[in-house]
Amino acid sequence: MMSWATAFRLRQYAKASLWIVPLFGLVLGVLLAECAAAADVSDWLPATWRYSATTASGVLSAIVGAMVALLGFVVTIGVLVVQQATGTLSPRYMRLWYRDRLQKAVLATFAGTFAFAFSLLRSIESDSVPDLGVTLAGLLVSVSLLLLLIYLSRFTHNLRPVAIADMVGRMGEKILTRAARAGRSALLDGEPALPAGPVTRILSERGGAIQAFDVAGLTRAAVRHDCTFVVTHPVGDFVPPGATLIDVHGGTSAPDPRRVTGLVALGPERTIEQDPGFALRILVDIAIRALSPAVNDPTTAVQVLNHIEVFLHTVGRTELRHRYVLGDDRGRPRLVVPGRGWEDYLQLAVTEIREYGAKSPQICRRLRALLECLLDTLPADRLPVVRTELELLEEAVEREFTDPVRRATARTGDRQGIGGGHRPQAAPSG
Repeated sequence: MMSWATAFRLRQYAKASLWIVPLFGLVLGVLLAECAAAADVSDWLPATWRYSATTASGVLSAIVGAMVALLGFVVTIGVLVVQQATGTLSPRYMRLWYRDRLQKAVLATFAGTFAFAFSLLRSIESDSVPDLGVTLAGLLVSVSLLLLLIYLSRFTHNLRPVAIADMVGRMGEKILTRAARAGRSALLDGEPALPAGPVTRILSERGGAIQAFDVAGLTRAAVRHDCTFVVTHPVGDFVPPGATLIDVHGGTSAPDPRRVTGLVALGPERTIEQDPGFALRILVDIAIRALSPAVNDPTTAVQVLNHIEVFLHTVGRTELRHRYVLGDDRGRPRLVVPGRGWEDYLQLAVTEIREYGAKSPQICRRLRALLECLLDTLPADRLPVVRTELELLEEAVEREFTDPVRRATARTGDRQGIGGGHRPQAAPSG
């Protein structure tokens, strides 16, 4: 029987695959060609839909060649995206780009049109022409060209860093909101009273990044063995082979380690399904790439900070815990999963951008505006960490700007980095 982790990895592979949907398009094109050839047996088509054998062969041959060329064109665009993403954006973004449904629809339509036209070519004879199929082939070419234009428009507009940042940020907010709602009814407050007795360690059979947990499956397994599972690593951590994956506290029977590890999906890299921090990691990667000496584009980093700020406001209003304790219907703790706190998200969002952009007045001003806005809008329990980050930003400005005038400029919060107008300067904390 296939484990949950194996099924999860297969779903991830299917989402990122660029050949599965086009393969369905090929099969559908062949089936549609057979149906069109069968429909031509009846004599109900209008005279304007009639073609000679020579005309039909020429049209279908041209369509076959055009579809092959268009497939090559889309593949070329894909190679350009890979080069752009790995060179100036973030290689982590490619995991999300591979899932683009429009790209798969374009490839499937081209492949299906190719298979449709090629299948019809075999049925053309001097006294038998698939008139309906030739007409449908023309319609499919029109649809293919329309999809290609939409794809090109999306490609040229959405490959900009700010467009990618907007998409990734919204995706991260969606995952964060969904994760906050999931299992809320089973969450227990306070520190769990773990069962007394020996602790059994379940080790990782293979190395990899933790991509997801089957929370419901782990909870059911803990109930079945009357124990409590304590997951030792959060989603996103890389676990080497032989490391402790889960601690089992108590229990009337020993769980099968292989079954338990089959409820934790490990892979070569992080995914976004249960890991909103992965979206923030991509946003920060794009910003610090823009701040590298090879690119030197602080304005792009400022634009990415706009979307990081939106994400932080969502995180700041979400109930976060360092440990999530889920119980059964009797309120007994069954599963303990580590999570990220507010300070983890905030440090990930600003630390590297502050360190790499400390010499840029534009970055210092935009970071200050971001942190001051968080101080103005977030609940009181979130503010101490924000004040700490403001102090670190103040120290970076003091260190990098020795001239009083330039230092005063860098200390001024500006939502546009430079040119957005002055705000009253907040007094340094401490």
